[in-house]
Amino acid sequence: MISFIVPAHNEQACLGRTLRAIHESARVLGPRYEIIVVDDASTDATAEIARQNQARVVSVNHRQIAATRNSGGRAAEGARFFFVDADTTINPRAVASALRAMDHGAVGGGGATGIDRSERVPLYGRLVFWVVALVPKLVGFTGGAFMFCTREAFYATGGFDERFYCGEEGFFALALKRQGRFFVPWESVVTSGRRLRKISGGQLLIGGLRMIFSPVKLVTERASVQDVWYDSNRADDDKVPNSIAARFSNGVALIVVVVLLTGPAWDFIPWRLTPRDSLIGKYRFCVSVFLCHLGMLGWLVGLVLLVNVLRQKRWTGLVQSTVLIAICFWQAWLSTQGVIRIWAIFVRWITNI
Repeated sequence: MISFIVPAHNEQACLGRTLRAIHESARVLGPRYEIIVVDDASTDATAEIARQNQARVVSVNHRQIAATRNSGGRAAEGARFFFVDADTTINPRAVASALRAMDHGAVGGGGATGIDRSERVPLYGRLVFWVVALVPKLVGFTGGAFMFCTREAFYATGGFDERFYCGEEGFFALALKRQGRFFVPWESVVTSGRRLRKISGGQLLIGGLRMIFSPVKLVTERASVQDVWYDSNRADDDKVPNSIAARFSNGVALIVVVVLLTGPAWDFIPWRLTPRDSLIGKYRFCVSVFLCHLGMLGWLVGLVLLVNVLRQKRWTGLVQSTVLIAICFWQAWLSTQGVIRIWAIFVRWITNI
């Protein structure tokens, strides 16, 4: 039997669509299934909508997504677990692909997510989701709104780490990779873009800076992610802020995202074709400054993967992780050299003033 586990807090607006998509996917595929909605202290009609859609309701009061997911896993009776966010619409193709992978030995995995074209989100959000949908398929690793695993793997890993208030699915994915093969289907699922509507581009950029300078605090303290992940107010989830400040910060975020996506292309253009005293040369130099400092995050990512690789149980997982670690450290080393050169240029410029 398949167990679909849906953590939910005040999700009356999205939950019905999510549950109908689960029913449709399961009925197309044919196996026995159950749907468990883990109602985490909702104050709206979440539980009622779940029962109307033939779901079993497990009531908890955690207000923490990792603990809520785990409560659903412990209540599940199936041999295969699918963790589906309450604002996510799955499809038979993604579920079938995941089931085939587990039938052939995968311990679990996660699906890439996209947003519906009809949803209103800032333009930078469209670009972000395009990358989010593509990169996991290329590197074979993802967390996110659609994850799956065998019952044995869930208990072997201990489930989602309840020390984390966000990013718990990424750490769960790392734990699954230590148990065996981790699978990312090419078939994507559709999730809501409401968080991109709820926060401005400026808030997103600030969150990115906090991830760089204080990553542990960001994922282990509830207050750090309260506004994004734990806000109970769903009244304005369908509205895009239209104030001048919001539009300005979204514009800045769009510029940053475009720079991130196009920046690597400059590596294929010789510097002699873009003299530093020209306008395009100055732009390229600014892009290089930004990307070099950002690229130093490779040290952090590489260290996280290094800790994980030492506990790999499969040689293929060991090879894959080793390659990713090498790429992260190589990129970080190149970025570090770039940062040193950039600051040397800045010091010389200051000295000559």
